[in-house]
Amino acid sequence: MSLLLFLCKKGGKEMKGAQIITVGLPGRRYHIAVGNGILDTLGTLVAAHRESPGQVAVVSDENVWAAHGESLTAAMKKADIPFVPVILPPGEGNKSMEGLARLHDAFAQMKLRRSGMVIAFGGGVIGDLAGFGAATYMRGVSYIQVPTTLLSQVDSSVGGKTGINLPSGKNMAGAFYQPRAVLIDTATLRTLPPREWRCGMAEVIKYGAIRSEDLFQRLYRLEEMEDCRDIILRCCGIKSEVVAMDEHDNGERMLLNFGHTFGHGVEKRYGYSRYNHGEGVAVGMRIAAAVGEELGLTEKGTAHRLVQLMERHGLDAACPFPLEELIPLMELDKKSGGGGVKLVLLERIGKAFTKTISFAELRILLEGLEEKWKRRE
Repeated sequence: MSLLLFLCKKGGKEMKGAQIITVGLPGRRYHIAVGNGILDTLGTLVAAHRESPGQVAVVSDENVWAAHGESLTAAMKKADIPFVPVILPPGEGNKSMEGLARLHDAFAQMKLRRSGMVIAFGGGVIGDLAGFGAATYMRGVSYIQVPTTLLSQVDSSVGGKTGINLPSGKNMAGAFYQPRAVLIDTATLRTLPPREWRCGMAEVIKYGAIRSEDLFQRLYRLEEMEDCRDIILRCCGIKSEVVAMDEHDNGERMLLNFGHTFGHGVEKRYGYSRYNHGEGVAVGMRIAAAVGEELGLTEKGTAHRLVQLMERHGLDAACPFPLEELIPLMELDKKSGGGGVKLVLLERIGKAFTKTISFAELRILLEGLEEKWKRRE
């Protein structure tokens, strides 16, 4: 039992109010702690997992560090753990070969060794980059995820997908590399800009759409920026179950990509600058649900229900360019090959499946949807 789990089960002062989810993988497991105000336990968590006296690197961005850097520093100081902060500019541009090289250079300059540890302290971009940096530096350094955005807390910090973008596509270089632990402090959401909250809600809605109609219905009643620990726990619970069954994305885990294949195309279309990940996924979910309805495989009205809920949380699911332009943007997607692409579709809200569609058939479907949506305007 890890020290983190011990403290939570005992209801100790340091972890009071935290709840634990276990990610069980073949031959190993790790824990996700979710609670309000638990960032001050980070030093204790690091002490339980690092190979003393290995160095510790904290990777973050300027915005997160300005908002929460003092709290993290105090937590590490309380446990008497020195660390070196590696503070990057914010934005998707860090998820690149250049960003990875800068991170590796920073690790080398601080003389980080394989006995050390990396802490990913930020949103999805930081988590993906720092995790991939840890996976590839000296062939693997252990790391802990400390996500600070709603999107990273419900999705990207869990499951061990790390990576960077290439000019050819999103997350085209990466590794499955599981963290030692995930610490989610919901208090960090208080400083989250509204746009980032909305983007996280896109991933929350995704979980309801693919796995839980009860969660989907509950989201109609969720007020913006309210304490959503139970929502985060539900999403992390769903993802941990799926990852335990399919760590390397060969089957069940693919369902977690609902909306992502189309959404990544939207992000790529604008060079990962105009649309961030959650906004792209929102557009992608609408398209995927509509494609399923056109094929007669998705319950009628599903796309409308999705759009209603996304609009309820401030998400615009309209594609800003002709749908057929998505085809060339999707051809290098990791789920494409042999002249087609494996899409995640919905049977209904709460139940998803995969189906491979040729690009020729998909083009016809998208052209038909485009005409249908234009007639409704």
